[in-house]
Amino acid sequence: MIWDKDIECLTHEEMQELQLKRLQDVVTRAFNEVPYYHERYSQAEVYPEDIQTLDDIEKLPFTTKTDLRASYPFGLFAVPQKEIVEIHTSSGTTGKPTVSGYTKEDLDIWGEVVARGLTMMGVGENDIIQNTHGYGLFTGGFGVHYGGQKIGATVIPISTGQTLRQIELMQDFNTSMLIFTPSYGLHLAEVMKEKGVDPKDLNLKVIGFGSEAWTDEMREKIEEKFGVPAYNIYGLTEVIGPGVAMECPEQNGLHIYEDHFYPEIIDPKTHKQLPEGKNGELVLTALTRVGMPLIRFRTKDITNIRHETCGCGRTLVKMDKISGRTDDMLKIKGVSVFPSQIEKALLSIKGVEPHYQIILTRPDILDEIEIKVEASPEIFFDNVKELIGIRDKLAQAIHDEIGLRVNVTLVEPKTIDRVESGKAKRVIDNRGK
Repeated sequence: MIWDKDIECLTHEEMQELQLKRLQDVVTRAFNEVPYYHERYSQAEVYPEDIQTLDDIEKLPFTTKTDLRASYPFGLFAVPQKEIVEIHTSSGTTGKPTVSGYTKEDLDIWGEVVARGLTMMGVGENDIIQNTHGYGLFTGGFGVHYGGQKIGATVIPISTGQTLRQIELMQDFNTSMLIFTPSYGLHLAEVMKEKGVDPKDLNLKVIGFGSEAWTDEMREKIEEKFGVPAYNIYGLTEVIGPGVAMECPEQNGLHIYEDHFYPEIIDPKTHKQLPEGKNGELVLTALTRVGMPLIRFRTKDITNIRHETCGCGRTLVKMDKISGRTDDMLKIKGVSVFPSQIEKALLSIKGVEPHYQIILTRPDILDEIEIKVEASPEIFFDNVKELIGIRDKLAQAIHDEIGLRVNVTLVEPKTIDRVESGKAKRVIDNRGK
């Protein structure tokens, strides 16, 4: 177990004192060691010695994904490359990916914060964690992996898919904790039912989930199907990965590990800080990252934060689950999808016009995605067999690009609405209706 009572139960004033010291340290180090920060802060005429209180953080410019891409690949590293022992990246769906570099100290911090969260969920050294999050450049699988190892648990790094194998391992290895996206968890439960396997007859005692939007109703269904509590995990590659915030048994918000990650909530339009309890964009500063300091990073995730007494005994600030994003990225079945990716796939196939719509629905509890695209006039009116072939090619091209199966509908030319001015409405999101 990793239970740091001295940190996790600090008073608000004691935590602020620690945060200020760490903020001053990271700003000084970034200014001195990272040319990007040195230039940005010099242009803004703000220097390390100007950070005398936590409120002074507002003097510092924000860091965005655009800044990270402009610094690709290693422009934000604060240490020599030989000290970077691991690299992860975003998907790079809108250009160059964002890169996140880790020193040995960073990996230790990452493991520690996830280990704290797993301990909070009741997981310990005698548990077996089956991790269905993806491994590779994606950070999803690794955070739980490192945290699980740190508390002495046994980790099964099976990664995504292989549903029948997942079920077999749960039975054979006595899995006690499952990690999955909500949609995959529901699919897993569905297949188990088809195979006559009752999750409640297994050794499972807890579920950790994240990486996609979810509703309270979805959590209830997951808990009903598996017969165990399910807890939310939040993180993002740029800051460190999963483990920035995790849920305790109270299930009424995620505790942010604010000794390592300083949170702000801003109005995304005015960029001004908002008071506690007000919804806005989450901005995070990595207070202890060694390899790649990240200061005032705009996550584009919408939530709120609040300090309150928690039944679990921790005093760490809480955030609500993410309610949306300020950009146009779509989160579908745990996968980040940009409309530009779908457009790229569509335009790679001959026989269709560059007019399309992405229609998202949630008829029950799982997302469904339909792509309507206009067929070329010479194809649509002449050859039904060829239409079917093009539809199948489009579906495969989109799957290859975003990793998801979609429904493709070829429609008659000029039937998708045009706009005379402004942007075309490419995305119709009916999931909340």
